[in-house]
Amino acid sequence: MASPDQTRVTVHPQRWWELALYRFVSSLILVVAKLFGRVEIIGAANVPRDRPFVLAPVHRSNIDFALVSLVTKRRMRYMGKDSIFKFGFLNPFFHALGAFPVHRGAADREALHTSIAVIELGQPLVMFPEGTRQSGPTVQELFDGPAYVASKTQVQVVPVGIGGSEKAMPKGSKFIHPTKLVLIVGQPLDPPALRESGGTSRRAVKELTDQLKGDLQKLFDDAETRAGHR
Repeated sequence: MASPDQTRVTVHPQRWWELALYRFVSSLILVVAKLFGRVEIIGAANVPRDRPFVLAPVHRSNIDFALVSLVTKRRMRYMGKDSIFKFGFLNPFFHALGAFPVHRGAADREALHTSIAVIELGQPLVMFPEGTRQSGPTVQELFDGPAYVASKTQVQVVPVGIGGSEKAMPKGSKFIHPTKLVLIVGQPLDPPALRESGGTSRRAVKELTDQLKGDLQKLFDDAETRAGHR
């Protein structure tokens, strides 16, 4: 199990060069996506422009991390498996792109504390509520992490359906296949109100998670249909 020192992540305010690098890489992603297939983004106006939020997309492919960066020009933060940080000289690059490590074996609350710190610094956060990559047309049971973080920080959760990414790069594939890609950003979901004690009930978090699941399924269905895969 990782020690407390290993799991502690320092979250700092955004630096100008990190934003510049993030936007440069995001532009490259858009160019590559257009080369491999048409990319359609619907509902980008639903992404908050001047306040932090939790972006909650469906997850069917390794390219989902790159695709969701196209819904806003704002630099977003992402949880990343600690294994991608094993090459120390690349860590500044990964951090600049918004990634921060989540250590396997560490307590879930450490990752949640880091996520809350990110939001409190005014930085948008991407959390895949299905956890790891899934397969097929049905949105799986969601982890309550996005709803919990949104509730603790009183920010909105923004659902995103992604169509075509599984066909473009399914599990086990080492290459990206040309196909149409569609991202649909749904209406932001408001967090449940805090109780007088300063906390949020488990029931309220579950209700938000259930609402998110329903919205994600509708967005996912629509995105897959528009991408021509249903």
